[in-house]
Amino acid sequence: MLIIVNRRSNFVGHIVLLEKERLMLRIISIVAVQILFISISLSCVFAENPTFYFTTVPDQDEAALIKRFEKLAPYLERRLGVHSVYLPVSSYEAAVKAFISGQVQLGWFGAFSGLKARHAVPGSEIIAQGQKDQNFKSYFIAHESSGLKRSVSFPKGIEGKSFVFGSPISTSGRLIPEFWIRRQFGRSPKEIFSKVSFSGDHSSTLDLVQAGAAEVGAMDYTVFEAAQRAGKVDPNKVSVIWETPPFPDTAFIIRGDVNARFGAGFSTKVKEVLIDIGDEDIRRAFGRPKFIAASNEQYEFIEELASLIEEEEARRASN
Repeated sequence: MLIIVNRRSNFVGHIVLLEKERLMLRIISIVAVQILFISISLSCVFAENPTFYFTTVPDQDEAALIKRFEKLAPYLERRLGVHSVYLPVSSYEAAVKAFISGQVQLGWFGAFSGLKARHAVPGSEIIAQGQKDQNFKSYFIAHESSGLKRSVSFPKGIEGKSFVFGSPISTSGRLIPEFWIRRQFGRSPKEIFSKVSFSGDHSSTLDLVQAGAAEVGAMDYTVFEAAQRAGKVDPNKVSVIWETPPFPDTAFIIRGDVNARFGAGFSTKVKEVLIDIGDEDIRRAFGRPKFIAASNEQYEFIEELASLIEEEEARRASN
């Protein structure tokens, strides 16, 4: 039997296959060029419009902080016209480092942690605060087993108890309470209490005292009152025994180089936008019915207290 191979048909089929391959290569090349063009375009856009990052000292549980700052991010983005992102951190020290390194351009800091951040970044300014932050206060709280009761003056019988502060660089959880302790006794906390520890944040201070792991502690009064409203405070286990005289505390601080990065007048614009917060959800999340202008000069008192404590520590260490 004679088999005839249709070579012309095979040749045509081969030609068609080659044309399809060329077409696919052409399509791939076009797509690759388009992707490259888009990437370059986006790079230019991001270079021209850098992201505005902000953070906070983690003074309470993470859920409360996320609720607060996730509401602020879209507001800032809408009003400032730049992509705005909240950068959560694990500690007070990490928040200060993020500000100093330039990872963030804006921080919601306590007076003491803010002092450290500002001093490390030339030109940094306190630009806004909650109206209540002009006259802030710390609560001294005690476990019921301590036998301590509420008093108008500095609590008697506190000496010899175990004491817990918040973060070492917290204003209401360390600096202010330590100042009043030193003023009352003329000695450092380690010389007064049976044990001194640091919880890391105000919520943890409350948890430790309420559990009886520490007899006395110092914390941000707003965090305590928020915990009360949420039903997280057992009055049979923990109570407020003293509140400090008022002092300036938490505020928004902006880096000194933002105008160079985001354009002339950007710092002033951020200040105006923060003061103008009218969204009830944001103000409620912050626990601040109103935000007002603030400045470095208002916090000179905090700087003096910090210096005073550092000088006393240095003097004792040299003796």
